[in-house]
Amino acid sequence: MTLKTQLLLLQIVIVLITVVGTGAVASFLQEQQLRNNYQDRMIGVAESVATMPVIVDAFYEKDPSSTIQPIAALISKSTGMAYAVVMNNDGIRYSHPDPAKIGLKVSTDPDGVLSGETYVGTQTGTLGRSWRVKVPIFNAGHSVIGAVSVGVLESDLRQEYLANSVWLFLTIGIAAIFGVVGAAWVTVVIRKRIFGLEPEEIAGLLEEREAILHGVREGLVAVDDRGCIALINDAALSLLGLNDGASLVGTKAVDSLDDELARLLDSGDAEQSLVLSGERVLLVRRDIAKINGRPAGTILILRDNTELHTLLRDLDGVQGLADGLRAQAHGFANKLHVISGLLELGRVEQAVSFISHERSAGTLSAMTGGSGISEIEVAALLLMKQLRAEELGIKVSIESASTLPTLSADPCADILREDLLTIIGNLLDNAAEATGAGGQIYVSIQEQKLEGGDSNLVIVVADSGDGIPAELQERVFTPGFSSKVARPGAVATGRGIGLTLVRRITTRRDGRVEIKNGNLGESILLGAWITVVLPLERKNIAPIQGSGMVAAL
Repeated sequence: MTLKTQLLLLQIVIVLITVVGTGAVASFLQEQQLRNNYQDRMIGVAESVATMPVIVDAFYEKDPSSTIQPIAALISKSTGMAYAVVMNNDGIRYSHPDPAKIGLKVSTDPDGVLSGETYVGTQTGTLGRSWRVKVPIFNAGHSVIGAVSVGVLESDLRQEYLANSVWLFLTIGIAAIFGVVGAAWVTVVIRKRIFGLEPEEIAGLLEEREAILHGVREGLVAVDDRGCIALINDAALSLLGLNDGASLVGTKAVDSLDDELARLLDSGDAEQSLVLSGERVLLVRRDIAKINGRPAGTILILRDNTELHTLLRDLDGVQGLADGLRAQAHGFANKLHVISGLLELGRVEQAVSFISHERSAGTLSAMTGGSGISEIEVAALLLMKQLRAEELGIKVSIESASTLPTLSADPCADILREDLLTIIGNLLDNAAEATGAGGQIYVSIQEQKLEGGDSNLVIVVADSGDGIPAELQERVFTPGFSSKVARPGAVATGRGIGLTLVRRITTRRDGRVEIKNGNLGESILLGAWITVVLPLERKNIAPIQGSGMVAAL
C-alpha cells in the first residue's frame, strides 16, 4: 500500500471515528435531555392530579369516574401526556383514554405505588410500551386511597427525538464530508512536501546520505542561516577534536568551532584558506549552500593539511641535505684530483700533509663534534636545517653543551618526539626567515634537572634579525599573524602558523614559551630570543646506549 493511500485511509478513519463518536455522544445526550424533560413534566402532572381536592373527594362519591374522567382527559391533553389514569387502592381504573377500560383493573402491577412509593420506568400497557410515572393518592388521614399514572408512549418519544435530531445528523454528515475532503487534501500536500517519495525511499536516502557524509575523509560542517550547526560528519569531529556530533547539531557554531573557523564563516571568502585548529593545519574551503537558488547557510569543507605541511617542511630539509652532500661530493672529487696530481709529481709528503689537513672536515662530523644530542630524529632535523640554512647564507651555531637523551619507544615518547620535531622545526624556520642571508642563528637544547627525578627540556632558538617588538610579542602567537615579510628563498611552511603551533603544543604539555630581544653572549648580536620549556618525564627517556649524535648517526 502506497504512502498516499495509507495517509488517506488513516485520516478518513480518524475523521469518521471523531465525527461519529461526537455525533453518538451528542445524540445520547439529546435523548437523555428529552427524557429528563418529560420525566419532570410527568412527575409534576402526576403530583398535581394526586393532590387535587376534587380528585380526592371524588373517591368517596358513588360514581368517581364521572368526576375524574373528564378532569384526567383534560389534563393529559393540555400537558401533552399520552394518558393520565387514576385508580383506587384495588387497581380499578377511574379514568383512561379508552372509556371502555374504565372500571377494569390496570394491566400492570400496582402494588408498589399503592404501598406509598413513587415509580418511574418503562412498562407495556393497554396503549403499548410507554415511559410512565406512578404517584400514590393520599386522603386527609394520609392513607393511600389510590394512585395516578401519567405516561408518554415510547413511539412518541422516538418520533420527537428523530424530529429534533435531523439537524444534528445533517451537521455530522457535512462534517464527515469536509473531514474526508480535508484528509485527501492533506495527503496531497504531504506527498508534495516529501517529493512523492515512499517511506522506504526516504529511509534509503537518509541511510545513503549518512553513509556518504560519514564515509568521506574530508570534514564537512554545515551551518544554517541562523548561525547554528545543521550537520557535522565524523571526519570533521576528528579534525576539530570534538566528541559528540549529535549534541552539537542545533548549537551556535561560534560556541563549538575555533575562532579562526568562526571568523571564516562570516568572511564571505570562497577560496581555500589555511587555518590552524588546535594543533592541526587545515585546508578549509567555504561555500554558500543554496536551496532553489536561495542562500540557506554555509558549508565548510575541511582537509587535514598537517601531514602535508610537515612533509613539505621535511622535504625542504632533505633537499637542502642532498644539495649539501652533492656539494661536498663535488668538493671531495676536486680534492682527490689534487692528491692524484701531487702523487704523480712525486710530492708524497705534500700529499700526506694535504690528506691530514682535510680528513676531519666532513659535513657530519663538523656539525656537532661532541654534542650530547642523542635523539637521532632531532639530530637529523638539526643537521638538515643547518645545511639548508648554510645554502641560504645563514650560519647556524649549535651549543656544544646541548643535551637531549634518547627517547624511549613507547607511544607517549613517540608523541613527545613528534612535538619536539614540530617545535624545533618551526622555531628554526621562523628564525631563518627573520634573519635572511648573512644572518646567524643560535640553537641550544639542554636538559635541566629537577627534584624528584624529572627534568625540564629547555630549547632556545635565537637569531640576528630585527627582533620582535614588545607590543607584538603576544600577538605573534595569534593564528594567521606574521610580523615578517617573506624573503625570497627563506625557509617557510605557512604564514602565521608556526609560533601558534609552538604555543599550543607547549600549553598542552604544561610548558611555557618566552620571547626576549637582546644579546646572547659577547660574540653574536641577536634579535629575537625564543625559549621553550617543556617538562621531560623520566619514563620517556630510554636507557643510555651510545655517546652523542656522532655515535647515533
